[in-house]
Amino acid sequence: MRIRSIPQIYRNVRRWTEIISVLSKYGLADWLSQTNIDFAKDQLKNTDGEAIARLTREARIRLTLTELGPTFIKLGQLLSTRADVVGTELASELKQLQSAAPADPPDVVRRIVESELGETLEELFLEFDLSPIASASIGQVHRARLLTGEAVVVKVQHDKIEHTVNEDLEVLAGLAQLAETITEFKPYRPVATVADMGRTLRRELDFGREERNLQQFASLLKDDTTVHIPKSITDLSTARVLTMELMEGIAIENTAAIEAAGIDREEVARRGAKLYLQMIFVHGFFHADPHPGNVLLLPGNVIGLLDFGMVARIDERLREDIEEMLLSIVNHDVTSLTRVIKRIGAVPPNLDEAGLSNDVADFVGHYGTQALDQFDLSGALTDMTGIIRRYRIMLPTQVAMLIKVLVTLEGTSKLLSPKFSLMEVMQPFHRKMLLHRLSPLRQIKKFRRLMLEVEQMAEVMPQRIMQLVEQVQAGKFDVHLDHRGMGPSINRLVLGMLASALFVGSSMMLSSKVPPVLFQEKTWFGLHDLSILGLAGCITSILVGLRLLWAIGRSGHLDQKT
Repeated sequence: MRIRSIPQIYRNVRRWTEIISVLSKYGLADWLSQTNIDFAKDQLKNTDGEAIARLTREARIRLTLTELGPTFIKLGQLLSTRADVVGTELASELKQLQSAAPADPPDVVRRIVESELGETLEELFLEFDLSPIASASIGQVHRARLLTGEAVVVKVQHDKIEHTVNEDLEVLAGLAQLAETITEFKPYRPVATVADMGRTLRRELDFGREERNLQQFASLLKDDTTVHIPKSITDLSTARVLTMELMEGIAIENTAAIEAAGIDREEVARRGAKLYLQMIFVHGFFHADPHPGNVLLLPGNVIGLLDFGMVARIDERLREDIEEMLLSIVNHDVTSLTRVIKRIGAVPPNLDEAGLSNDVADFVGHYGTQALDQFDLSGALTDMTGIIRRYRIMLPTQVAMLIKVLVTLEGTSKLLSPKFSLMEVMQPFHRKMLLHRLSPLRQIKKFRRLMLEVEQMAEVMPQRIMQLVEQVQAGKFDVHLDHRGMGPSINRLVLGMLASALFVGSSMMLSSKVPPVLFQEKTWFGLHDLSILGLAGCITSILVGLRLLWAIGRSGHLDQKT
């Protein structure tokens, strides 16, 4: 851990203590789960009275995050989108994390709203229910009525939640730095992963960003009468308070109410899927949390979307790569799919390319033969993520988010129509993707972009060459070599030299009978006048030498032919 992190540890010592206490409890439970001490397994229990040691490892991680509070719950929810980092089983378990949190008292809610909006509740609203209808980790939601009589909901940020989140993120940054020093965790770039998730979490703290997301989606989908985005009330919204139109409909899980309302479930499922595919592949800007709680069914088979705190964007190049990946699966093109995976993700230096190609070939062979109306897209994306994680390829956040959205979208759609196939709905988009990729307008855009890059390189290159020549002439040109894997060899070499020097020096002390000595008179084998320091040095050097031989033999390079 860096020295500059010490003030952060000192400042957050109370929170560090709480976290270490919880981690110790669940860590002990993890150890107990691997033993046969049955009576001890029932001693450690969570807040619901469950024996922690008898739960699965993934469940213990989920409970750990739950007990650590709102920030860690949000972290777990974000990690549930990164199956390429944590694995499919843990990602699936983390999807069960609930954001429910205790609501702030009415007087605190009143104080926050009035301080943010600058007037009393009575001056701002005709009605304001101080009892929340829901309370999540970041904020809570209240029903209200505007002075004009319009029904609205007001999302109010929890008191001091920003301080709590920032404190926890500092702690997480410290833990990530520690994890970075552990060889097992280093390939997953814990520092970069925590920093990325910290940025996402801080964005959710800004309700102004969510309001802008609402307005942008409303503008993008204004001509689509099959979807409804709640209207935000800008005059009554700030970074900590968000006021928007009240949208009441039928939850997707409420099958009885859907049947009673006469809603065509098959049609709504297809409409919802087409809506998301349009957001992803046409606009490149999509609602990133399509779980059943964020989707309502309105009269006229209209789909209402809620909670725009988590959205994602994909740029033109990344969209092209994703399109190529999907087309490669459909066309059974193993080479192209392997190439796209390596181009999209951050590839480790020791990638087993032959093994990756074989696994991708098996993947394409299994899923490429499935009929479109029976294609298991969730299973295909899950298996693809498993392959990517197995070879320690790190996906960009946008791609990981997109995979999570497609998996969640298919699951949500199947709640409406069990026979629903997202891949079948995507078939027209495949044709559009192919036509779009071959369209003259797109080719002109790509050529223009390429020419701009070449022009920029042509402008910069002479200057860079001149700088290089000047450095050579001034004798300031340095070549930095990175000797990967040389550290252990150098350490063994130095230790071997020290052991040899110690042995030689100790032998000279023995031969010179340097005091203090043992056995002034002859004993076994004629030994006498043995220097204690020389004897100790010889024994130490022999032990060090044996330790080095054991380490070299264990690494497999003692008798290995090159």
